[in-house]
Amino acid sequence: MKIITIIGARPQFVKAAMVSKAIKEHNETNQNKVSEIIIHTGQHFDANMSDIFFNQMNIPKPDYDLGINSLTHGAMTGQMLEKIEKVILDEKPDWVLVYGDTNSTIAGALAAKKLHVKVAHVEAGLRSFNNKMPEEINRILTDRISDILFCPTATAVTNLEKEGSTNIGYKVVRTGDIMLDAANVYREKSVKPEGVSEGTFVLSTIHRAENTDSKEKLTAIFSALSQIASKEKVILPLHPRTKSYLEKYNIELSPSIEIIAPVGYLEMIWLLANCSMVITDSGGVQKEAYFFKKPCITAREETEWTELVETDVNFLAGSNESLIVNTYNELKTKELDFDTKLYGDGETRGLILKELISY
Repeated sequence: MKIITIIGARPQFVKAAMVSKAIKEHNETNQNKVSEIIIHTGQHFDANMSDIFFNQMNIPKPDYDLGINSLTHGAMTGQMLEKIEKVILDEKPDWVLVYGDTNSTIAGALAAKKLHVKVAHVEAGLRSFNNKMPEEINRILTDRISDILFCPTATAVTNLEKEGSTNIGYKVVRTGDIMLDAANVYREKSVKPEGVSEGTFVLSTIHRAENTDSKEKLTAIFSALSQIASKEKVILPLHPRTKSYLEKYNIELSPSIEIIAPVGYLEMIWLLANCSMVITDSGGVQKEAYFFKKPCITAREETEWTELVETDVNFLAGSNESLIVNTYNELKTKELDFDTKLYGDGETRGLILKELISY
């Protein structure tokens, strides 16, 4: 069996590392070998956003690096679709495996489906119910045309059922969350980021277009972070996108916000394990905060990880400056329950590969 794996953004590298690990383990003990072809679209191309993940996590180097980035959504998706199609025609895979909700995801799914190649979607069924988010459109369309949908949570399965999954004909499988696999595998190999000073800190990541593209929202978020930094150090791995907009809007940062370069996964794991709290607009980091039992304030109006909000460990604050600060103050003295197993038992990678082989 031959699988083409499509990756383009940081979280996808981590997920792909887990599937590659499962494939390697399978091939060591089975005669029916599985071969994997990795296509890196180039969506994250900065060395700290891309190369470092392959080096740290022993992900096989991509067989194809398409180098597509820094374009509008339409241009980026169109070029990916064209180039991925050519690879599929050359490689003739049994499956195309896509992750999450990026332009790389929908481009890979579309290219495969139009060539009658089976599509598997990891992290299927997630919904923020905000169609203004490009990610929401990508995940909905990818789900609709995939052959097998790997759902990380019961909520994801329910979402698909409400959309009529039983009438569409694809297979829905609740697998748990593959990012939990990664957190378990790599937590003991975590690395302290260079230059991070000692002491307690809040970890923050801000990069979503809905925040960075609005001067008002980005100003409010960073004003809140500055207020929090007057009480407790804030460490911010600065995404290139956010950096450019901070400069464009002339937003001044508090010196108490410790800016560091984008980090690799092992450094991110260290930051999550050692922080007191997380403030983010990232979908993946919301979950990772839960894996490491850290309260999370989400700088968005909604989240696709609704079970975290319902379990009272994740708190939506949008770009509301006072709400972010007030929630931080409340969480400093609030006890949260992280004992629920929302995302499986950390064996998702094996379940995914088993389903692909037996389909």
